[in-house]
Amino acid sequence: MSSSLKAVAVLTGDKGVNGTVTFTQSSSSGPVSVTGELKGLAPGKHGFHVHQFGDNTNGCVSAGPHFNPEAKTHGAPDAAVRHVGDLGNVQADSNGVAKIDIKDSVIQLSGAHSILGRTIIVHADEDDLGLGGHKLSAATGNAGDRLACGVIGIAE
Repeated sequence: MSSSLKAVAVLTGDKGVNGTVTFTQSSSSGPVSVTGELKGLAPGKHGFHVHQFGDNTNGCVSAGPHFNPEAKTHGAPDAAVRHVGDLGNVQADSNGVAKIDIKDSVIQLSGAHSILGRTIIVHADEDDLGLGGHKLSAATGNAGDRLACGVIGIAE
């Protein structure tokens, strides 16, 4: 294993949303840096999650639920109780561009919480971080439709 692990996902969607996200982990137990840019979003916050499967054969829907190997309820990235794949929200500016710069200590690029081969998805609506009181809050953050997705693969 090299001194750092790197992965990438190219997100595409059927409504013009697209972008590239890079995942970098400098040590096998350290936090993962998630960086990139998404375009074509409505201004505002959008849920951003790693989903269970690296299957986009039926668009983003075939990626399954949030990556949740510990069978916990949905939560904020900094919450004690959350899905492994819960990365919160990305913020799109007035031009529909979201610059991503997240550090997360729960997702990993190796081991039991590895996100390699899974799908990253940006959603239509804001993730309520499990606190919204909606029937979907505890499962999905009530983040709405899946706008764009991409399988997370090993990068050079």
